[in-house]
Amino acid sequence: MNKICKFFLKLFGILLVANAALFAVFWFDLDGKLLFNVVEPFLKKHYDNMERKDTLKAPYEIDKFPKYDYNS
Repeated sequence: MNKICKFFLKLFGILLVANAALFAVFWFDLDGKLLFNVVEPFLKKHYDNMERKDTLKAPYEIDKFPKYDYNS
């Protein structure tokens, strides 16, 4: 076999393996499982521990133009 034929066979094999891997990700919903089991708990932990302004302690005032002060 010449070099061009070997190159195309190798390329076809790589594409076949990549296609099989992507099909396995689709078939077993591996991307959704990764998001649900890894990414979502990490984001929940991160955002639940953020410091926030306590909106229940803010006085209730009705103004024409409300003042949003988040740095206090």
